[in-house]
Amino acid sequence: MAVITMKQLLEAGVHFGHQTRRWNPKMKKYIFTERNGIYIIDLQKTVKLIDSAYNFVKDAAQDDGVILFVGTKKQAQDAIEEEAKRAGQFYVNHRWLGGTLTNWDTIQKRIKRLKEIKAMAEDGTFDVLPKKEVALLIKQRERLEKFLGGIEDMPRIPDAMFIVDPRKERIAVKEARKLNIPIIAMVDTNADPDEIDVKIPSNDDAIRAVRLITSKMADAVIEAHQGEDQEKLTEKSFGETEKTDSIEDIVEAVEGKNNTKDAE
Repeated sequence: MAVITMKQLLEAGVHFGHQTRRWNPKMKKYIFTERNGIYIIDLQKTVKLIDSAYNFVKDAAQDDGVILFVGTKKQAQDAIEEEAKRAGQFYVNHRWLGGTLTNWDTIQKRIKRLKEIKAMAEDGTFDVLPKKEVALLIKQRERLEKFLGGIEDMPRIPDAMFIVDPRKERIAVKEARKLNIPIIAMVDTNADPDEIDVKIPSNDDAIRAVRLITSKMADAVIEAHQGEDQEKLTEKSFGETEKTDSIEDIVEAVEGKNNTKDAE
C-alpha cells in the first residue's frame, strides 16, 4: 500500500509545478505534461518516490537517528515546526544561519547562551537586574529562539535532513553535502534534483502539499521509533481513500483548475 495515494496528492495540489519559463531541464523526467503555461508533475512517479523517501527516513531514524526538518519559506514554517515536534525531531523554520552544520561548535556557543538566558528568567535573576538590561536579554533570547530554538536540544549533527524547497535552502543543502548528510527534499519543476539524494517531485509552494508530505516524513520517524502501524498513521493524518486515480484523472483535474499554487 502506498504511503500517500494519488487522490491525496491531487487534493493537495502536489501536481502543480512552476510556469514553463521557470523550469530546470533536469526535472524533465518528473514532468507529465504542460497545461496553460504550467508544468504538471507526474504523480505516478511522485507516489513511488514518496514511498522511497518514507522508507529512507524510517531507516535513518532507527536507533535514535536524528532527522532535521528544514523549511524557512512562509508556506512551510508551520508544518516544519509542528511535524518535527510531533516526531520528536528538530527543525529550522526561519532563516538558516550560515555554519549551522559546518560551524557546529560556534552554533553550540549561541545555543548555550540561549539556555543561560532562559535559566536567568526562571531562577529569579531577571527580578534583580535593571529593567533596561532585562529588556535587552529578553530581546536577545527571542532572537536566539527564533533561529536556534528548533535545534536547541539537537544532540549532534543530523543523520539526515528533510528539506522543503532546496533552491531557497541552498546554504543548508551546501552544508549537508559538505558533511555527507543525506538530503530528502521536495523538488519543484525549477529545482536541481542532482543535489538531492532522495527526491520527491512536488509543488513546494502550496501549503497543503507541504503539510501532506512533511507529515508523512514525520510519520516515518514515528514508525521507526514506536513501531506504529503505517495504515493507522495514514488514517489518523488524512483519512482513508477509496481508490487510486489514474494519470488521466490528473489531466482532468488540471484542466478544471489550473491556479492552485499558493505562491510563485
